[in-house]
Amino acid sequence: MKINNEVIGLVAGILTASSMLPQLIKTLKKKEADDISPFMVIILIVGTGLWSYYGVLRDDLPIIITNAFSCLLNSIMLILKFRYSRNKLSI
Repeated sequence: MKINNEVIGLVAGILTASSMLPQLIKTLKKKEADDISPFMVIILIVGTGLWSYYGVLRDDLPIIITNAFSCLLNSIMLILKFRYSRNKLSI
């Protein structure tokens, strides 16, 4: 059985993009984000944004969708970092 390349790309992208979900859920439940590095999250946002743009350039829907989703989750995490952190300036 041959698996379509787009299916592999989509599954890989979904798994990678959803990797932030457990941390996001934990942060929402505990309302604490002191251990989250905003610098790391900003790098992830820029990286996934660039991957999304790359997907647009290549007209590759799995790359666009999964990285846009990841960018959204990382953006929410950054917002939560500043909302729930006691030390707002920690990098």
